Amino acid sequence: MATARELAQDVRDIARGALGLLRQNARLAVLLAAALVFMLLLEDVTEGSVLRLDTMAYELFVVRLRSDALTPLMEGVTSLASVVVLAVMAAVIAALAPGRAPGWCVSVNLVGVVALNQLLKFIVQRPRPDGFRLVAESGYSFPSGHSMVSMAFFGLLIWMVWRFHRRDVMRVVWCVVFGLVIVMVGVSRIYLGVHYASDVLAGFCVSIMWLVLYTRVVAPPLLAADAPPFSPDDGARPE
Repeated sequence: MATARELAQDVRDIARGALGLLRQNARLAVLLAAALVFMLLLEDVTEGSVLRLDTMAYELFVVRLRSDALTPLMEGVTSLASVVVLAVMAAVIAALAPGRAPGWCVSVNLVGVVALNQLLKFIVQRPRPDGFRLVAESGYSFPSGHSMVSMAFFGLLIWMVWRFHRRDVMRVVWCVVFGLVIVMVGVSRIYLGVHYASDVLAGFCVSIMWLVLYTRVVAPPLLAADAPPFSPDDGARPE
């Protein structure tokens, strides 16, 4: 019995140590996981394989869920990652968010991720889905630009809210809302027939890797660590 108890205690100690190591290296774990998923997708795409993920997503979002009532909603959702909408939101953030240069923070983030998306599309050159598009789009398909932009922009907002918002329930609410926007923008691209699911997932992974580095290196100097808490609905930048 003593041996069994000692073994159980050893297992618990190992588990605690592993969890502690994961917490201390959370950024690295997220970075490696996103990179692994992206590389697996990239390998299949460059081989010209038809991914099971793409087939399943087509069956769900295109074959089963498409309807005259849902299509306008999806078109509205996909516009949340458009240049006009994000430019307006960036201007609001520049006026209300804390830090030395929040406007520069979101702007550099957007410009960088758009440039990265165009570079990856040029390298991979995957054609877009054909035959079931509901909106006109040009350019290559992999990775999805809307998905990358939504993850980079709203993901940065999640990081900012979690870092600077006062510790209350609204901090969680805002993060959940922005997270849902990211997911729904990706879903809308599949629904509208302009991207494969693998394009969307790859876009998310690339932007997650980008954000891990961006929020470590670039964002902190532009957003002072000692900035006062703020809320996206405060209506004024805190003094």
